[in-house]
Amino acid sequence: MAEKGIIIMGIESSCDDTSAAIIRDGEILSNVVASQKVHEEYGGVVPELASRAHQQNIIPVVDLAVKRAGINREEISAVAFTRGPGLLGSLLVGTSFAKGFSLASKIPLIEVNHLQGHVLALFIKENGVEFNPPKFPFLCLLVSGGNSQIILVRDYLDMEVIGQTIDDAAGEAFDKCAKVMGLPYPGGPHVDRLAKDGDPNRFEFSRPRIPGLDYSFSGLKTNFLYFLRDNLKVNENFVEENLADLCASLQHTIIEILLSKLKRAARETGVNEITVAGGVSANSGLRNALQDNAKKHRWNLIIPKFEYTMDNAAMIAITGYYKYLNKEFAGQDAVPFARTQL
Repeated sequence: MAEKGIIIMGIESSCDDTSAAIIRDGEILSNVVASQKVHEEYGGVVPELASRAHQQNIIPVVDLAVKRAGINREEISAVAFTRGPGLLGSLLVGTSFAKGFSLASKIPLIEVNHLQGHVLALFIKENGVEFNPPKFPFLCLLVSGGNSQIILVRDYLDMEVIGQTIDDAAGEAFDKCAKVMGLPYPGGPHVDRLAKDGDPNRFEFSRPRIPGLDYSFSGLKTNFLYFLRDNLKVNENFVEENLADLCASLQHTIIEILLSKLKRAARETGVNEITVAGGVSANSGLRNALQDNAKKHRWNLIIPKFEYTMDNAAMIAITGYYKYLNKEFAGQDAVPFARTQL
């Protein structure tokens, strides 16, 4: 009988998506995500509603992931879970389930840093798909609703944050500015869609002057809010009449801020292997700008598949796989944390 290989089940519940995935020897077998639509009417994620939805979704999602993977529960080598950062109530659901599964199945428990998972999503193998992971060392621009970081990755489990936001994240800037324009939540994808028909140079917004490789987006949010307020006093239809140009100019500014520090990081480290991760990496404007800069600066650019940019358990499972190989296991006393660094 052939060996089953190392089979890792990943559990992700850091925000409003409940996800479970199965990976065998680094290759994805299944990745199931249950999204929560209830938050749209509130214009943002409501933590209490999110944690309750996770409780409803976790068992069906795990069951479906195991069935789609075509394995038996007894074949699973270890269970990996997101320990943080994220919403504490949501994380508690995933953590508690993973602990119970580990105890019942008598298999190791592996804790995963959500941010580390986003980076290692670049190493997920798919059957029949060419595997082209980045080479070490590489720089990863991690941009999401809660994080904007530049990470120097020396090995699978050896990462250093060399630049990060000192206040708000790029994804938060997208969503908050979209909200004041009256766009639905989450606003980032709507800004991206509308920006394609707008003039990115129509409006000028503030760019922060932050030393080193760190980011700041709070000033841009404030500047955008005041800009709309002043123009709405003159013309109450200003937003509706200029929506595409506003989105294009906002997106152009955020991308310029992100790439200015990434280019500096590449120069200072001498690393030309460049990657991007996190939900905002799905933004078409950012992807196009990265590709343009890759040609100009001779970067070897690796952009992940869209499905692995958002919160998903496949990235938790692949991180769990490398931690399993390194025998980095967690105890039953592991508790989730809302905030953390890599």
